[in-house]
Amino acid sequence: MPLWAANVIATENAKRSDVTADWWIPDARYASKREIEGYASATSVNRGGSINLYVQASSADPFYSIHVYRVGWYGGVGGREMAGPIWRFRSVQPACAMTDVQARLVECAWTNPYTLNIPGNSDPTDWASGVYLAKLTGGLTGKQSYIVFVVRDDARRALVNFQSSVTTYAAYNNWGGYDFYDTDSIGGTPAYKLSFNRPYSNGQRHLNGKGAGDFLAWEINMLRFVEREGYDVKYSTNIDTHRTPLKLTDLRLFLSVGHDEYYTKEMYDALQSARDAGISLGFFGANNIYWQVRLERSIATGRSNRTVVAYKYATDPIIATNPQRATTLWRDQAVVPMNRPEASLIGVMYDYNTVYGDMVMADCGDWLCTGTSLKPGDVLPGMLGYEVDRVAPSSPPGTRVLASSPYEVCLDYPTCSRFERRFSQATHYAAPSGAEVFATGSMQWNWGLDSFSPGLPAGRVDQHIDLANPAVQQLTRNVLNRFTAGGFFEPPNIISTAVTSAGVSSLYRYTVRATDPNSADVLSYSLTQAPNGMVISASNGLIRWTPTSRAWSVPVTVRVTDPKGLFDEQSFTIHVD
Repeated sequence: MPLWAANVIATENAKRSDVTADWWIPDARYASKREIEGYASATSVNRGGSINLYVQASSADPFYSIHVYRVGWYGGVGGREMAGPIWRFRSVQPACAMTDVQARLVECAWTNPYTLNIPGNSDPTDWASGVYLAKLTGGLTGKQSYIVFVVRDDARRALVNFQSSVTTYAAYNNWGGYDFYDTDSIGGTPAYKLSFNRPYSNGQRHLNGKGAGDFLAWEINMLRFVEREGYDVKYSTNIDTHRTPLKLTDLRLFLSVGHDEYYTKEMYDALQSARDAGISLGFFGANNIYWQVRLERSIATGRSNRTVVAYKYATDPIIATNPQRATTLWRDQAVVPMNRPEASLIGVMYDYNTVYGDMVMADCGDWLCTGTSLKPGDVLPGMLGYEVDRVAPSSPPGTRVLASSPYEVCLDYPTCSRFERRFSQATHYAAPSGAEVFATGSMQWNWGLDSFSPGLPAGRVDQHIDLANPAVQQLTRNVLNRFTAGGFFEPPNIISTAVTSAGVSSLYRYTVRATDPNSADVLSYSLTQAPNGMVISASNGLIRWTPTSRAWSVPVTVRVTDPKGLFDEQSFTIHVD
């Protein structure tokens, strides 16, 4: 079960001071004509660090305010005010420029930011790790928009890491006239490079982010669920996954949430290494790890990892010299011999979009449907779409299909007079390391976890209003509980006291004894520093050595390692007389 007691997230959500529904921007207040907007200097900030908030307001608002909220459950209210009102006079910002014309890279270099300092004290619930929204409000017009960012807590272990998919936010952000898609870009020509140094565009695609990127569309429902349930979770972005490998002792489960489409090699490597080390993965979304991208420094500011590069297909200028870094499909075997299909990690891979339908259960196994009445053939209404995945020949051996859901594919778009029936799958598999991997195969799964809806245009069939489903919630609990059972991975602990004296020509013996939190682990013993002739039994830790001469101080270091590579060491010296 989730760890309710002494848990940062449970403690944070139990707070009642400053809990407010004012974090939400109603449609009537949203600055849909860009009356006020902004961006942050980073996609995430660690506790104890600072982040700059850059704001541009129209001449109709000579002053404006900033309120900062942490998004969570908070008894269903959904937010807690952390700072504000912060009153600021309007600054006339320099025009944003196309800093790389060939790549159609638009960047802003705005000035006079508000610097938000995040406390870094010993209380992890003081500005707890999470997703934060800075709400900007024009002083006279009352128009509002968000700046979204994540607060990390790198010093704290948590059983679950929730990743926000900010490279996808950037990919669909056509602020300034361009994103990675021809249909959203000026003249039908997409950009090859996109900057985080610009606001998120107004209502791109069919879900209105109000300056928060894709967070309100595909991630917030999962966030509200894990915080409501009290899971021990902390937050990061995929830029952080790019920068820092995941530590086996710091978490048990990594969550990729929502529309996690654009991955650097470092991101892919990090998740694959985590799985192979024993960290379980949960992919609560679809169309994940589809395109390889690169990250570059901002031309405007010089800050690293502020530009996302995706030439796609054969247009990448490095395709001939460094094809493994070319920004093509991870599954590609034609244009570039990438041949690293995402299904080999996730279990499924992207197949189709613009799907709106129901998910059909196929196999509950012996644990997935515990606590529900679900059986094969039962339907989860509205959980299929809008992008869906399928199993593939590259799916790992032993991949189990948990749900298999039919949908229709238009074969002659835009006429759509001919259709083909296909099936999307949700899957689970166990890796040799002991890690488990679950994939929903559908982006709309998270809409079943919570009833929050950002609001969609009237009449659309894909409105996720009131799609919250107790069965989907229980299935998700079963996955999270199973994948975090047993708590953190802990290294073995050497408990024996070393024998530190020996005699010349006499047999020295010392049996190293160690305990391990997982009683089923088979421990391995080795010497990392030892004199000539000293040996140790790898299976029982017995050290033997016959000294041939006197020595005042002979250094020895012994290591005890568990099957996941976690270890403890003991260093000592032997006096030979």
